[in-house]
Amino acid sequence: MSEFAPKSAVITGGASGIGLALAQRLAGQGLGVMVADLPGPALDRAAAIDGITAMACDVSDLKAVEALADAAFDTFESVDLVFNNAGESGPRAKLWEVDPARARAHFDVNYWGVWNGCRAFAPRLIAQDNPSAIYNTGSENSWFCAIEQSAAYISAKHAVLGLTESLRGDLPAHVHAGLIVPGWVFTPLGPEQFMKLGMNVEDYVDRILPQVMQRRRFVVSHGYNEVRIGERMSELSASFAEYALPPEQDARHDVRLVVEQIRKASQAAEKQ
Repeated sequence: MSEFAPKSAVITGGASGIGLALAQRLAGQGLGVMVADLPGPALDRAAAIDGITAMACDVSDLKAVEALADAAFDTFESVDLVFNNAGESGPRAKLWEVDPARARAHFDVNYWGVWNGCRAFAPRLIAQDNPSAIYNTGSENSWFCAIEQSAAYISAKHAVLGLTESLRGDLPAHVHAGLIVPGWVFTPLGPEQFMKLGMNVEDYVDRILPQVMQRRRFVVSHGYNEVRIGERMSELSASFAEYALPPEQDARHDVRLVVEQIRKASQAAEKQ
């Protein structure tokens, strides 16, 4: 893995919660930091912190995110870290009780906001020769359902996992894509009387930043997540064991194996 010593970072949803804690920590370490968030008192307070530049941005608006990327590259010699972190809590109700328009509006932020950040920044990062990284904020809800009656939120976070994994294959080696997987952290995402029972946000940043600097594929924190993931995977494994065609017999149906065989055959034919 290429040596990674970032000098700048852009953080959406950077005026509060995990985003602000990351911004303060990175600025304190000497990085140039630009935070983006909706206009308001929280963004104004972030702008007053030494080492942090603030910009109003609605991540659901691609043009606004493109403007953010332009501003970041005008401000910094290079952009080394991009955190697509902006998000909101979703509507709480049984799926059939949720207004579809409200669910779509939620996806505009929690999914399309991440898509827009990747779309705006990835080509610019590719054009740089130096190592960089895009980190998208998923959730423990990217892997299992931690919160009942939260179909829009859980679906969006599962989608961010898929988006990030696909993005990895689109990028050259010097641009990394990874998923940050927060568990329960004390942030303004929900009611304070509930959220305060989560991990302290400063402790959370202590745990994840070393992983970011190592450009890990998955940035994790809450060990009990693995238990919950195991509950899903054990049922999946049981179904595969009982019903699926064994791998050694099914290799001819594996898309990646077959595509690789076709590619190699095509290359061999071109050499003849």
